[in-house]
Amino acid sequence: MGSAATSITALVTGGGGFLGQAIVRRLLARGDHVHTLQRGDYPELAALGAVNHSGDLTNYDAVAAATEGCDVVFHTAAKVGVWGRYRDFFRCNVVGTRNVLAACRQHQVRRMVYTSSPSVVFDGGDGHQVNESAPYSKHFLSNYPKTKAMAESEVLSANDAGLRTVALRPHLIWGPGDRHLVPRIVNRARSGQLRLIGRGDNLVDITFIDNAVDAHLAAADRLLVPGACAGKAYFISDGDPRPLRELIHRILAAAQLPPVDRSLSPRVAYVLAGILEFIHASLRLETEPVITRFVVQELATSHWFDLTAARHDLSYVPQVEFEEGMRRLHKWLCATSDNELPTPT
Repeated sequence: MGSAATSITALVTGGGGFLGQAIVRRLLARGDHVHTLQRGDYPELAALGAVNHSGDLTNYDAVAAATEGCDVVFHTAAKVGVWGRYRDFFRCNVVGTRNVLAACRQHQVRRMVYTSSPSVVFDGGDGHQVNESAPYSKHFLSNYPKTKAMAESEVLSANDAGLRTVALRPHLIWGPGDRHLVPRIVNRARSGQLRLIGRGDNLVDITFIDNAVDAHLAAADRLLVPGACAGKAYFISDGDPRPLRELIHRILAAAQLPPVDRSLSPRVAYVLAGILEFIHASLRLETEPVITRFVVQELATSHWFDLTAARHDLSYVPQVEFEEGMRRLHKWLCATSDNELPTPT
């Protein structure tokens, strides 16, 4: 897969996103034909050779048009965030995924790699070396993990001889070009809003962007082998969990910012988040609360994952280690004009 003799045609939904663009660039670099589907226009991808389709996941005709003629679909597109209306998350993450599955059936696409999230099993408590036997959470404090769990379940249930599917759960993708994790931390530090929740000694896994791309391409390759990984979900990370305080401070250092020296107790933060959520819901505010209960739980607990299944079934081995990733992040931040980062979407 990917050589001149065996080049494929792939569709990357969300091709304009952080992960989507990285997958697109990697596929093009190795000689594959790439189609993308996203709501925006990305001429830089077209300049590299990608065929861009503009459309919404909830528009089946747009999804089907982008899927036609493809051998594999990388479904990375999703509505992300910790706050928002359930119907908006459901339409994009669940209805949109159903459209992708249906389009794969219509055009006889044989493989689909779905980008899920470890938050589908997050129950609010500590998670140490969590593996794929962990069940979906029974109580979600955010509509994002709730709808991602629904979509992942449907993707895996759709697996059969005609369409082989696999779900990957990369945790906190980071690196040059990041539009979520790094901008959120850096922008909040600059505005004086960044706080640690608790001592910050809880262990957390992260996933460098190149490692996340490696996992997606490896999963697509392994789907060619019957029974290798089809119908299964896999946790993906750098395999190097570190205290949250260290992770935050290293990201701030990469942006040439001082470490955060203020914190809130988890109990106080959770109560405050509940009050803010109540105010936003009561007033029907479109803006995201400064902090939510889901975020408090994520920041106050350990969550790192057992990569045994991914290593065995996908031959996944993280290639970019933490220090090298931080070096690349620092270089990117220094090259960014005045260190201006996008507002997290």
